[in-house]
Amino acid sequence: MYTIGVNYGQLGDNLPPPRRAVELIKSMRIGKVKIYDANPAILGQLANSDIEVCVMLPNEQIVAVANNATLAEMFIRNNISTFYPATPIRTLLVGNEILSGPNQTWPYLVPAMINLHKALRKLRIRKIKVSTPLAMDMLGGPLFPPSNASFRTDIAQTVMKPMLRFLHHTNAPLFVDVYPFFARENDATHISLGFALFEPDAGIYKDVNSLEYHNLLDVQLDAVFAAMERAGFPKIRITISETGWPTREDLDERGASIHNAALYNRRLVKRALSNPPLGTPRRQGELIDTYFFALFNEDLKSGPTTERNWGLLYPNGTHVYDIDLTGYLNESQYKTLPNSPVEVPPGQLKLWCIANPDINATVLGGALSYACGAGSADCEPIQPGQPCFFPNTTLSHASYAFNDYYNRFHKSGGTCVFGGAANLTTNDPSEFSFAFHCLTLSPA
Repeated sequence: MYTIGVNYGQLGDNLPPPRRAVELIKSMRIGKVKIYDANPAILGQLANSDIEVCVMLPNEQIVAVANNATLAEMFIRNNISTFYPATPIRTLLVGNEILSGPNQTWPYLVPAMINLHKALRKLRIRKIKVSTPLAMDMLGGPLFPPSNASFRTDIAQTVMKPMLRFLHHTNAPLFVDVYPFFARENDATHISLGFALFEPDAGIYKDVNSLEYHNLLDVQLDAVFAAMERAGFPKIRITISETGWPTREDLDERGASIHNAALYNRRLVKRALSNPPLGTPRRQGELIDTYFFALFNEDLKSGPTTERNWGLLYPNGTHVYDIDLTGYLNESQYKTLPNSPVEVPPGQLKLWCIANPDINATVLGGALSYACGAGSADCEPIQPGQPCFFPNTTLSHASYAFNDYYNRFHKSGGTCVFGGAANLTTNDPSEFSFAFHCLTLSPA
């Protein structure tokens, strides 16, 4: 029987203990769980269950394990052998989205995977696969058309080919974090919300090879399949290691709501559990295991509001929205959802990033120093003798620096957060205070 998986993250200070979390997982009839370490309390609670488990070697341990086969064996003995087979661990993931971070670790990723695989075999553990989860930024160039996709030139030969060769030889899937939410948010002018939400009337995209696409997720998956084929590995499977839809957003984000999250996740459950499997236009009929992100809203995650609002559950265990993870319920059988906010067309929302007047002065000063230093904001106008020096207050200077940073970098991923020291506003600050007379708007 096909089952849905879920990512059980732990970046919250109000999450239930593992025992309660596993009770909730079982009550939702979730068949697979992925965690971001090898937490012994969680693995202990999952013992003697039918829930398949993915564990992870943390990013910071990759280099050491790659360089030392003994350390790889110690990791297996301490974190897997202790629990296996009572806890049905099925996959060991090496790092998390390593190729999206600094390149110093990249050369060690595949050697670490090889060492861990050898350690598992040395200890006669043959039913646990080794893989790694990668983000969609492993691809270079545009997403459309998916048939033309290829891996980034800085990783194609040095990392991806050896990795795919390893996955092919060990019959393991490539784990991919696939988020139509982000792809659509980054190109809302050309990608409709309906195409990202599996709307039946969202239109059809015809690829250069005449394959027809009815939703954005299939486009993303087939882009990865095409890239693997171009690299010489046409038969490696994909597991969706993360996907989902957030329920809350900041002013400069678009599409996040309870309504949209429920539609995306409910419809994806039906697709993922179809029997026989649907696959994609490029890989018709192929089963693609799917892990939703995430089990809980996690309040300690940094970044924009969406980062803390991907959960199927609130930390108290109540549902953010109704969802049947067995795939039995049809869409018409759910209660009516709250309406989603009307989106402002791209480029028409006027935003300013200003300092939070209620933040601790030390925190505000530190954020100002970051914006003018490592953040690369242009802070020359707030220096003594320059036009924006007055009023000479930390609040005024910080607002100028935050707003300049946001104007420069928000289209390439910069946010108006600064550790809680900044807020976005749609109201022109210069209209109610001279302190903000130098701020310019940023169209979102």
